[in-house]
Amino acid sequence: MKDLRRYLVLKYIQYLVLSSANALSTFLGLLGSLYTMIILQSAKVSSKSTTVLISSLAKADILVSVSVVSEMVIRIFDVRVSSPAFTSALLQNLLTANTHISCLLLSCVALEAYLITFSPTESRHLRTVKNARLTSRIIWILVMAECVLFQTDDFLKATSTSAPTRNPCALLFHFSSVAAALLRSLSYFLGIILRIFNVYIYYKIFFSVSNR
Repeated sequence: MKDLRRYLVLKYIQYLVLSSANALSTFLGLLGSLYTMIILQSAKVSSKSTTVLISSLAKADILVSVSVVSEMVIRIFDVRVSSPAFTSALLQNLLTANTHISCLLLSCVALEAYLITFSPTESRHLRTVKNARLTSRIIWILVMAECVLFQTDDFLKATSTSAPTRNPCALLFHFSSVAAALLRSLSYFLGIILRIFNVYIYYKIFFSVSNR
């Protein structure tokens, strides 16, 4: 469990403290996720709601691995892709999806820590493995739907032409562009709210434990 706590600290620093990703934090995050996935296979680790959330958090780094490895293969072996703009947007959207999934899962872990600290008995029926799996599944579905929308918007921008405004393709382009812009703005403000939420949660927990 100490290793899992260290992993959570690493992930909090990577996604909720640092303003942007860098090569070192990404590399350490991937190593931490790989090590955590190995640990979670051990029979010594009990299946609890927290471990379910941590497992989903570690699996989210698969998106980073795909993006990083694909970019390295393209650069090192000078692989020519049919649509460089589409591929570049896809790799970036995978990184964005990873960030959003990780931030939401880390916030779920923080909320669970709050419930364990202040309402351990009353919240026991909420902190179940079934609910944790359902929450993780919902987060993955929503964020991947967001990724598809962003990718569709990037694709339409790359292939847009001066078509009539009443053309179905033009209407689709306009709708996806507006929806993607709104979602990007919402994601930005949600990220700020989640940072404040996590700081508040651990502030309350820290002073509660200190007073005891």
